[in-house]
Amino acid sequence: MAVSVQQGVDQQPPDQQQPEAAPAAREVQLGPHLFRPISLRGVTARNRIMVSPMCQYSSVDGYPTDWHLVHLGSRAVGGAGIVMVEATAVEPRGRISPYDSGIWEDGHVEPFGRIAHFIREQGAVAGIQLSHAGRKASVHRPWQGGGPLASGEGAWQTIAPSGLPFNEGWHVPRPLAVDEIGTLVSQFADAAERALRAGFELIELHGAHGYLLHQFLSPLSNHRADAYGGSFDNRVRLTLEVVDAVRAVWPERYPLLVRVSATDWVDGGWDLEQTVELARILKGRGVDLIDCSSGGNVPAAPIPIGPGYQTPLSARVRREADVPTGAVGMITSAELAEEILANGRADLVIMARELLRDPYWPLRAAGQLGAEIDSWPAQYGRAKR
Repeated sequence: MAVSVQQGVDQQPPDQQQPEAAPAAREVQLGPHLFRPISLRGVTARNRIMVSPMCQYSSVDGYPTDWHLVHLGSRAVGGAGIVMVEATAVEPRGRISPYDSGIWEDGHVEPFGRIAHFIREQGAVAGIQLSHAGRKASVHRPWQGGGPLASGEGAWQTIAPSGLPFNEGWHVPRPLAVDEIGTLVSQFADAAERALRAGFELIELHGAHGYLLHQFLSPLSNHRADAYGGSFDNRVRLTLEVVDAVRAVWPERYPLLVRVSATDWVDGGWDLEQTVELARILKGRGVDLIDCSSGGNVPAAPIPIGPGYQTPLSARVRREADVPTGAVGMITSAELAEEILANGRADLVIMARELLRDPYWPLRAAGQLGAEIDSWPAQYGRAKR
């Protein structure tokens, strides 16, 4: 199953839709697209705003802390429809830094459960992104420089499809053996089971930004000559195996998302045409929405950054793969978010830094767009008018 859009929201781009008799009256009845509910399988989000998974680098041995409860909880209080936990490692080697969150052991379930419960109490959907950093692991936190850890700083051996470091001076990863790949797939499935026990209702698999699944997808980082390298079918094999393993343990009623870097922005790398083809396959394997980001696998790639710069990627995947998508990347105004949805360029608007600046952006955007919502916490009701 894919997406069931509440209240008659159109799933085709405007140029493929049939004209309607009274569009103005219909718009008055339904209100802004940004605040129309969306259903993915058996889960309904109150609006089309998703908190992007943003690493906080504040965990201890993978365990989330009070920082995560307040950080994620405040975005739920602030009115977002879906609140997504940061990239959460399926094994210790999969952390970006030693301070990343993880869900590789049963002890992680309880503290994540506290967070998921609070998010749901505020009326938002609780989601978690499962990840493995691959060759981009074993680094300092961004505010400590972000470079590779030295041996005396707790560095660990990184892994990847091939023995190619991310950048000059970075750790040289060890290529994964085929039998290790099978173990890795099982680790994703085990992590999904723990996420279920913690009370999450939505999982996103991280196949973007130069992390392990993306490293297998891109010819620039995958030089293997076995069943996991070379052709398109071989390079997507690991992603599909992970999707199948997670979908097998993740309940039918709960949605599964995949974040992709739709392009490496470099000739000869992973590109939009391959992303569209992968999206078609993922739809048939039980993936409900493609989160369309880009870049991250090549240092200093020439990325044309600007407001909504990745939205055309989402629009094309949505149109050509016939699958719901999320748009992310410098979406900061209510007007831009509404335009993206109203013109059929995405089904979700996925926001990151703007929600760091203002956790209550959804409440403010509702006022700017004239939406009548019931997301205001009762405790804050006196501030609504």
